[in-house]
Amino acid sequence: MSVSPALVVDRVAQTRRGAAEQQVQIAVLKEAMQTQESAAAALLNGVAGNLPLAGSGPVGTQVNTMV
Repeated sequence: MSVSPALVVDRVAQTRRGAAEQQVQIAVLKEAMQTQESAAAALLNGVAGNLPLAGSGPVGTQVNTMV
């Protein structure tokens, strides 16, 4: 079985293009994940703030459990 050198070169070129495309897709995915991480952190920081804790009364000072 003989394989055409042009065919081999074409397959190698396709493989390299595919690998380059995958690297670009991974870079875009990482950037999107970092953006989501920043947005989530900002959202959580805005929600958490300084909330006063309950010091007296039944709300927020008692834990109901069942065993």
